[in-house]
Amino acid sequence: MESSKPHAVLLASPGLGHLIPVLELAKRLVTHHAFHVTVFAIAASASPAETQLLRSATSSKLLHVVELPPVNISGLVDADAAVFTRIAVMMREVIPNFRAAMFAMRVPPSLFIVDLFGFEALEIAEFDMPKYTFVPTAACALALTLYVPTLDVEVKGEYVDRAEPLRLPGCKSVRPEDVIDPMMERRNQQYLEYIRMAIGIPKADGILLNTWEDLEPTTLRALRDHKAMAQFAKVPIYPIGPLIRSVGQEEVRTELLDWLDLQPIDSVIYVSFGSGGTYSSEQLAELAWGLELSQQRFIWVVRPPIENDHSGSFFTTGKGGEHPSDYLPEGFLTRTKNVGMVVPLWAPQVEILSHPSVGGFLSHCGWGSTLDSILNGVPMVAWPLYAEQRLNATMLTEELGIAVRPEVLPTKRVVRKEEIEKMVRDVIEEKELRERVKEVMKTGERALRKGGSSYNSLSQVASAATSFHKEYRSPVKHCP
Repeated sequence: MESSKPHAVLLASPGLGHLIPVLELAKRLVTHHAFHVTVFAIAASASPAETQLLRSATSSKLLHVVELPPVNISGLVDADAAVFTRIAVMMREVIPNFRAAMFAMRVPPSLFIVDLFGFEALEIAEFDMPKYTFVPTAACALALTLYVPTLDVEVKGEYVDRAEPLRLPGCKSVRPEDVIDPMMERRNQQYLEYIRMAIGIPKADGILLNTWEDLEPTTLRALRDHKAMAQFAKVPIYPIGPLIRSVGQEEVRTELLDWLDLQPIDSVIYVSFGSGGTYSSEQLAELAWGLELSQQRFIWVVRPPIENDHSGSFFTTGKGGEHPSDYLPEGFLTRTKNVGMVVPLWAPQVEILSHPSVGGFLSHCGWGSTLDSILNGVPMVAWPLYAEQRLNATMLTEELGIAVRPEVLPTKRVVRKEEIEKMVRDVIEEKELRERVKEVMKTGERALRKGGSSYNSLSQVASAATSFHKEYRSPVKHCP
């Protein structure tokens, strides 16, 4: 590895929603800012889909990918611990292995970026390079997170039991039902982990966000205003998004794309609940019947139902053996074979959403999927399940006007087939939705171009690291 170029190290958290934007950020540092980049990921947590993604990133030759040794957290968390808790503990326990791997590198880094779950690595004493926290979500989710330690003192009882919205300085108020998952139950371990994260995120030299100025101007302004949220952010905010995978980076399933080639423009709704989203048997049946009643063409990525766990496939994406006929309503596959395609477990999402035949996306509203949809000009049916997805769904429907949603959250009651039928028809047939999302798409494209707001934000970070590299970078240190 040449030492003339600055070297950036990125530490990724488990889950496609974290790993994909970290890898895309790494690629932009290589291709737009002339960095060498090493990405650290956790081998033990990798689902089949994550394993494939890491293999693809390594084969591209753009990046050096290091898979850290697995960590055993079974004695530290309950068997039924929430996904948030498991990731937080996993990232804490991996720090000794990560520190050792960093000091074993031939070329020391001039830039260190951690995904938000890796915030505790910012405090490794020997790391003297510029350090940043990368938050791969919307600015509204970051604002709520940073303000939670204050809410923890001010609010008595459970947040979800409040009648009044939670007020954030300079930001749109948050409905109690929209709070991020760890805030749903304050006695749960994930809430304590969330408070730790909120305190730890600003211990960097800056915070990178996977959003852009024109998408969330009010929240970004508040995060920089010392009379509003800047006193909680404490460090500069750098919107560097939208970072998504581009077409051609995913394995192509020829039969699927061949089928799409035969469909009219904007006629197909794509149904997927991301890498972790799951649903009950009853909801699965209603969704199948709703799609059938809508008489719209569809591609549906299905996985076996799981009762009472909306993030049940987070650590197993792409793994499974049951055939869809084992759990879909009897006769559904036969009745819909001429209008839809059912794909078990996983599909090449960017390839699908970028196809001109796709005109809608029934999505769990994970931020990565949301950006995939926006950047391909596809309106959405917002179906939030876990994490910060309820916040995202509210932004998409009430602020941006590029999605429709059920009257009641899908996590509170089963959404019936009649409502599903209507939402699917609306998102395919309403031209206004499509026109609005294409306008938002253009602002995201402009932000990433040379001279755009996000390009310039990342350039500032790259420039600071390059200056550090030229002035201070000494030969590699070794652990004492």
